[in-house]
Amino acid sequence: MKIVFRVDASIQIGSGHVMRCLTLADALNQKGADCYFICREHTGNLITAIKERGHEVYPLPLYEQHQNNEQDIFDSKLDHAAWLGASQEVDADLSISIIRLLKPDWVIVDHYAIDSHWEKKLRPYCNHMMVIDDLADRCHDCDLLLDQTFGREAKDYESLVASQTQLLCGAKFALLRPEFEQWREYSLNRRKGGKIEHLLINLGGVDQDNITTQILKSLINSSLPEKARITVVMGSTAPWILNVKHQAEVMPWKTDVKVGVNNMAELMANSDLAIGAAGATSWERCCLGLPSIMVILAENQMLIGRELVNAKAATVIEIDDLEKSQLINEDIISSAFLLRQSLFGSKIIDGMGVMRVSNILGMRAYYAD
Repeated sequence: MKIVFRVDASIQIGSGHVMRCLTLADALNQKGADCYFICREHTGNLITAIKERGHEVYPLPLYEQHQNNEQDIFDSKLDHAAWLGASQEVDADLSISIIRLLKPDWVIVDHYAIDSHWEKKLRPYCNHMMVIDDLADRCHDCDLLLDQTFGREAKDYESLVASQTQLLCGAKFALLRPEFEQWREYSLNRRKGGKIEHLLINLGGVDQDNITTQILKSLINSSLPEKARITVVMGSTAPWILNVKHQAEVMPWKTDVKVGVNNMAELMANSDLAIGAAGATSWERCCLGLPSIMVILAENQMLIGRELVNAKAATVIEIDDLEKSQLINEDIISSAFLLRQSLFGSKIIDGMGVMRVSNILGMRAYYAD
């Protein structure tokens, strides 16, 4: 198979969309597929990282390099229209010029600024179209739609896609890298003691608002044990790395700041509690049974936070409450609390989602041929 991904990363967008597409691309590549990426050259893009994983990238220039009416972007009804860096019309035309040469079996779109308008234009140039989404806020024209949000149901998309569109909804389809399934048993076994020795902090790959530093400051008056240690993980494109490192130096606990790690599953498996965003890493933490305090960074994370709290798999705090409340109290670090979160979280995701999705893509392409 030939598969083309249309996905972006930037300081504003973050890295999550590209990272989950890379996970799927790697799995498909192991099955013999050739994967290509079309990415706009936003500030904070991950084009180099994609190439380092062995996939070819076709870069799109920033919108400012086109002689188009800038108002095209902002006239769109999509809430995230400006994230595309061009109008859908311009983006589609540039993508078509690439896709018509590659003649892919699948085009996979993971972008909040793209909807059925773009997808309809691309349809004649590929055999199948897949959309990865987690907003359920716009129409799509695709054969397959994936929303890996825990608690998401097919009925949420019934009015947004055609009746023949296959819907893959829920956490069983979460696109986790294979190492999370590999570390799962070890991680679950080491939690039986229910103690806090290692705290992991990760607010995504970018953290453009420097929430990490706010969290470190909030922890100073917390109930974290004296002998505990803290590991902070940041993406290589994060703009506040130096600021976070300065704060780490004055923390009452040994605090390490790691940038651009490639062993996240191992770090999570060897941590006792995590503080992180209510985004894609929520599924990684659940898979490993890692108890977590989730910080709601965006409106689209509200559903994830609410569902995981209802499932007793996480604790949620909003950004505005960081300075008002004690981030880690005696209740949160109690053995019973930690064990309960670990148990309920691990039941949500088994780490096999990427295998399920890649198998479905392969079967649909096979039977279509």
